[in-house]
Amino acid sequence: MTSWAARFRLRQYAKSSLWIVPMLGLLLGVLLAELALAADSADWPPSGWHYSATTASGVLAAIVGAMVALLGFVVTIGVLVVQQATNTLSPRYMRLWYRDRLQKAVLATFTGTFAFAFSLLRSVESASVPDLGVTLAGAAVAVSLVLLLIYLNRFTHSLRPVAIAELVTRLGETVFTEGARAIRGAAPRGDGAVPSDGPVTHVRAVRGGAIQAFDVPGLVAEAARHDCVFVVTRLIGDFVPPGTVLVEVHGGTPGPAPERVTGFVALGAERTIEQDPAFALRILVDIAIRALSPAVNDPTTAVQVINYIESFLHTVGTTRLPGRHVLADPGGNPRVVLPGRDWDSYLQLAVCEIRDYGSSSVQICRRLRAMLEGLLDALPPAQHPAVRTQLLLLREAAERAFTDPARLAIAERADHQGIGGQYFSPPLAAPPSDRPREEGAPS
Repeated sequence: MTSWAARFRLRQYAKSSLWIVPMLGLLLGVLLAELALAADSADWPPSGWHYSATTASGVLAAIVGAMVALLGFVVTIGVLVVQQATNTLSPRYMRLWYRDRLQKAVLATFTGTFAFAFSLLRSVESASVPDLGVTLAGAAVAVSLVLLLIYLNRFTHSLRPVAIAELVTRLGETVFTEGARAIRGAAPRGDGAVPSDGPVTHVRAVRGGAIQAFDVPGLVAEAARHDCVFVVTRLIGDFVPPGTVLVEVHGGTPGPAPERVTGFVALGAERTIEQDPAFALRILVDIAIRALSPAVNDPTTAVQVINYIESFLHTVGTTRLPGRHVLADPGGNPRVVLPGRDWDSYLQLAVCEIRDYGSSSVQICRRLRAMLEGLLDALPPAQHPAVRTQLLLLREAAERAFTDPARLAIAERADHQGIGGQYFSPPLAAPPSDRPREEGAPS
């Protein structure tokens, strides 16, 4: 039986593949051509839509050539998109671009129309013309052109860094909130302490790779079946070499087979965003620091990305992050312990590299200060120490970059637009008792 990890990798391959959906379109085009030939009759289409053999052959041949040309055009655009995104944005973003459904729909429509028209060509004779098929082929061309225009409009606008930042932030926030909801729904009875007595078995990775996802329901069910507790030792997104301890099995007699346990952990060549909201933050930071490189020197783009990083941090900061998550079976017994990122980890990922690469930019210093001060105003007091630490590090970085007191004073002024905005000091933070707090958070 195929393991969950193998099925997960297969789904990831299907989502990222650019040839599977167009191939299905090609097969569908051939099938529809056969159906059109079978349904063709003298009563339809109307007399004004009947074609001579010469006209039908010319139209279908033109459609075949046009679809091949449009396929080449879309592939060329794709190559240019890959080059631009890799050079000016982040190679990590390409994993999301490969999955774009509109792009696959356009390719499938072109290949399907090509196969449909080519299949009809063989049935055109002087005494037999597939009038219905020729009419449908013309309609398919019209649909293909409309999709092409939508495709061009989509990627003309969505390849701007700010549009990509919005998309990645939305995906990351969705993964985070859904993970937090699932963890809250699987809270154990009591304090969720892991039993310390009993044997402990180490399950090691057979192959190396980045941890892409866990089958959490599968792990919980397997632990309940053997009356044990699984303690996962690595975070989602960690790269593990072969032989690394992935899971500690506490208790259980007999214990589960190691291959069964590793079958619930998906390893791959790189991180995915499915269960890893920090990967979304990683992509945002990559785009920002690339804009701050001397070759690009575009701090305004970095400021726009920081806007969405701040939105993401507000979502993360209002959730309690315990550092580890204990998940229970339906009876409330703890069964799986997952490591989790705390607030300090998210904040460091969001701020450190942008601060280091952008400390010489007035825009970046001012925008980061406005973001951190806004977090102090909006988040619970428990999150404040990490934010204040980052404010101190930002001040020290600005002092090293701006030795002139006048320029330093300008750089240390908080500004939500970097330069040109207006900033008012936030009101005093509300008492802790006035702030709602959520329980649970994704890893």
